[in-house]
Amino acid sequence: SGAGKSTLLRCINGLEDYRDGSLTVEGQEVKDLTEKEIRELRKNLGMIFQHFSLLERKTVFENVALPLECFKYSKAEIEKRVMNLLELVGLADKRDAKPRNLSGGQKQRVAIAGIIAMRPKCIIFDEATAMLDPSGRKEVMNVIKKLNKEENITTLHITHYMEEAVQADRVVVVDKGKKLLEGTPKEVFKNVDLLKKIGLDVPYMTELAGLLREEGLDIDDDILTVDEMVDKLCQL
Repeated sequence: SGAGKSTLLRCINGLEDYRDGSLTVEGQEVKDLTEKEIRELRKNLGMIFQHFSLLERKTVFENVALPLECFKYSKAEIEKRVMNLLELVGLADKRDAKPRNLSGGQKQRVAIAGIIAMRPKCIIFDEATAMLDPSGRKEVMNVIKKLNKEENITTLHITHYMEEAVQADRVVVVDKGKKLLEGTPKEVFKNVDLLKKIGLDVPYMTELAGLLREEGLDIDDDILTVDEMVDKLCQL
């Protein structure tokens, strides 16, 4: 907390200024863009926050349709696009529900559907699972992976949950405004002592692997997931 993660994200989409250093998005130095250019850049950058930002008086369908209505899509286009999006996030059966009747994970999935209605190239998740229970976090992470792998949308995800971080292609650890570590999850989470020193947890299975090594078992130091642990124990 307080390492500068959210500030970095706000710099990426031009919500906050920076003077030093370099930050390029879509090949453009963000601090050099005009207001008009920043508005154009934001069309390709969706953003999801901790709180769901849904209109309580509108249905799930109406919440997702709102940005399309603002850009004057036809009713037929909106109907088709919104239903496709609700299918994508697994909420087609909730089209007429109000947000108050949804779980936290379902609300966040509605928010995601509303963002991808505008077909962004990248979606930024600012601790989007922080307010959710484990079931809700799993729901949202499954949607994030689906967007990335099936819809080819880049996802940039701030999280305090190491079990979420291990699902990434690339991990960056930030401490006191500086990049401390960067690499694949396996490369980053090998640095157990350093991560603990700055107050971060490591994945549960990485912790367990260390304890088993102390007991004399030949366990790799780059185990991150339950499946990897099960495979290794079965081999032993």
